[in-house]
Amino acid sequence: MPEYHGNVEVGGPAQTHELAKLMITKVAVGPMNNNAYLLRCRQTDEQVLIDAANDAGTLLTLIGDGGLARIVTTHRHPDHWEALAEVVARTNAPTVAGRHDAEGIGVPTDQLADEGDHISVGDCSLRVVHIVGHTPGSIALVYDDPDGAPHVFTGDCLFPGGVGNTDKDPARFTSLIDDVETKLFGTLPDETWVYPGHGSDTTLGAERPHVQEWRERGW
Repeated sequence: MPEYHGNVEVGGPAQTHELAKLMITKVAVGPMNNNAYLLRCRQTDEQVLIDAANDAGTLLTLIGDGGLARIVTTHRHPDHWEALAEVVARTNAPTVAGRHDAEGIGVPTDQLADEGDHISVGDCSLRVVHIVGHTPGSIALVYDDPDGAPHVFTGDCLFPGGVGNTDKDPARFTSLIDDVETKLFGTLPDETWVYPGHGSDTTLGAERPHVQEWRERGW
């Protein structure tokens, strides 16, 4: 399998990051170049999908015959759940979303996620981090790899080069960057691999030197 770099394009092949206990497959879908992530526990083969964003056919092909234990939606913006209804209908997978964003998602949420909750992927576990600003109920998901560096799925809260869009609202921006700095940069090491909702991957170490610049520019 090719070395994982996390650069995927709509219509192109998926990329798989092979960890000791967890397989992370990334694919780009839809007109807004959304990332969807299929996680599979290597011990149990249980699978979890993060953001059924678009193009249900591509996502269902990726899922294959292994089924889904659950589908997690990182936040309420429609480009992150446009394929959710069809994927749920085809897999019967229960849905998970942040408590304060669930009402804005067009598919009922079966499990409301709060700060500090854990979402299982077979023998692996994702820790929920509630980040306010991009939306009221955005969640990031941290996999604390016992055999290596942490991995964090940030939705639209953190990207290479900055935090997510807050519509030029200073209060929302301050909330977002405060939460990102405190709950992600403040608790996780530089080696933490970051999987965003759009575009290329990064690491916290690559972004950490620029956080003050982001504060000063206001976006």
